[in-house]
Amino acid sequence: MRRSFSLGILALAAATATALATSTWAEEFRWSGAVAPGKAVEVKGVNGGIEASPASGGEVELIARKSGRRSDPSQVEIKVVEHGGGVTICAVYPTPAGAAGPNECLPGSGGHMNTRDNDVKVEFTVRVPEGVRFVGRTVNGGVTAEGLSADAEAYSVNGGVTVASSGLARAQTVNGSITATMGRADWTGSLDLKTVNGSITVELPSSVSARVEAKTVNGGIESDFPLTVTGRFGPRRVSGTIGGGGRDLRLETVNGGIHIRQGR
Repeated sequence: MRRSFSLGILALAAATATALATSTWAEEFRWSGAVAPGKAVEVKGVNGGIEASPASGGEVELIARKSGRRSDPSQVEIKVVEHGGGVTICAVYPTPAGAAGPNECLPGSGGHMNTRDNDVKVEFTVRVPEGVRFVGRTVNGGVTAEGLSADAEAYSVNGGVTVASSGLARAQTVNGSITATMGRADWTGSLDLKTVNGSITVELPSSVSARVEAKTVNGGIESDFPLTVTGRFGPRRVSGTIGGGGRDLRLETVNGGIHIRQGR
């Protein structure tokens, strides 16, 4: 009996150790505030996905759910920075010892973020009011923004990207597919959709006129629109125009197909 009791204690200890090793600590952060139409709500993460959808009222509503296995979620701050262009909300990790500069939350490509072995994941959910632009940026996670009424942008490194808006849509990732649906086609300059490992599907309004440059290495290219070829043409590279041409649309991947769809 003594032997059986000892084995039972050892089994219980092992089970407890396993549970502790795989346990997670979780915290939740909530913020809401007004952002004027034409301004932007920008969400910047590192580890974790971002989901955006329409708000039922006139305020931005954001929930950030933090969880970690080895690292403490309370050490990752959610910073809200209001500025002339709208509001930027970031997951700010502790600055590692010896880092070149402090981790900080700044709009656009500004700021600095070094996680160095911090495994805290922050999942963002944001509700975007009508007329407010959305920008989502993360490194390890997907970005999904659907049903929005103003221009939307989504950027990742390791994760798929889906953007659907009655405005313009811009997207980029490295390891993941891109799906972009836009209700307008009056962009200025170049509109780029780029990935490396993944397909690209873009849906454009039927009234679009654009110069198209589409390139892939391992995949095909197909278009619902008639394309007038103006340069190189082949199964993996197309240069041409839709409608009367004009603005530039650049679609580029390495491992994946490219699909140009015609919306309404």
